[in-house]
Amino acid sequence: MKISFNLITLLAIVVSGQTTVGQEFEGQSLFNGKNLDGWVQHGDEKWYVEDGLLICESGPKAEYGYLSTEDDYDNFELTLEFKQEADGNSGVFFKSTFEGNKVTGWQVEVAPPGKHTGGIYESYGRGWLIKPSPEKEAALKMGEWNKMTISVMGPTVTTWLNGVQMVELTDEKIGQGKGAIALQIHDGGGIKVKWRNIKIKTVQ
Repeated sequence: MKISFNLITLLAIVVSGQTTVGQEFEGQSLFNGKNLDGWVQHGDEKWYVEDGLLICESGPKAEYGYLSTEDDYDNFELTLEFKQEADGNSGVFFKSTFEGNKVTGWQVEVAPPGKHTGGIYESYGRGWLIKPSPEKEAALKMGEWNKMTISVMGPTVTTWLNGVQMVELTDEKIGQGKGAIALQIHDGGGIKVKWRNIKIKTVQ
């Protein structure tokens, strides 16, 4: 089983690397461009659809907010595009569970320039697990559309931003995790992020 899984992991990572450099990604769409079917809102921040885009925006309470998938995902490759307006502090969670607007799990950071977009953070746990090297921070295009790819294969997580591999981390705790994929809006107010082309490929 270990040899088989490692082979699957290797093949998945190779495929991930190929799709990030321009090949068309054919996966299941998680967002239909019309409404929030298939998603669950946590907290009171704003999540809505406008002109075919999924938008998160700070509400009056300026708290943390999340929009999670109804289904859980273990081994997968996820691609999506995001465009930050204003502060733009957000994130993509995986293998995550929720109590109200409190999340337990792992986040691939989406943040303003120099704030470690593509790094991995463990909420209500160990904090930052890995950050991109400083020279890779330039991959983020603030105020423009960015493409992010996240590969989660057992304990190994690899992230890409606009074709640049940001981090790779192997962590046994992540390998044991179970839960949903979720988009985040950070607390503090003044945040607005647009999302589109959210697609996933799963690996059994």
